[in-house]
Amino acid sequence: MSESSSSPESPVIIGKMDHKRHRYPCCIVWTPLPLLSWFIPIIGHMGIATTSGVIRDFAGPYFVSEDNMAFGWPTKYWPMDPYRAQGGPTAWDRGVSLASEEYQGRMHNLFCDNCHSHVAMALNLMHYDGSTKWNMVKLCFLMMIHSKYVSFWAFVKTWLPFLLMAGAVTALVLLV
Repeated sequence: MSESSSSPESPVIIGKMDHKRHRYPCCIVWTPLPLLSWFIPIIGHMGIATTSGVIRDFAGPYFVSEDNMAFGWPTKYWPMDPYRAQGGPTAWDRGVSLASEEYQGRMHNLFCDNCHSHVAMALNLMHYDGSTKWNMVKLCFLMMIHSKYVSFWAFVKTWLPFLLMAGAVTALVLLV
């Protein structure tokens, strides 16, 4: 995604990534979940950012957080092209907003209606890539493939607990 994009129907300037201010315009963002990510590092907490970079995440029952992710700032981000939303950047922001409004009225369920589902709904509402088949499993695996780490320390924060746990389990197995 370029620093600025333009389209004949609605010229909108999309901002740059700003890791210090935690601004990730038109990105899906991810951070590890304590304990759960230590055992299965591909599972974590997900949010979606507006064209201005403000992060929205389904943080718990009946609550969508704005610019205050429930489990800490993003360690990974996946840049998306807002012009692949049907209606461009305006549709991107509308999809994020409508999904957030919907999820402010929902109970959180770790297994079937969670932060990933919130992001999937936003992408479905904006018809991202012409699709309405986004779901939490698809997002989990695509995030693994397409995301970038915010920094080296974000990589360490994501993987070190898992490696320590795996090392401890391996050591226990070898000792027994």
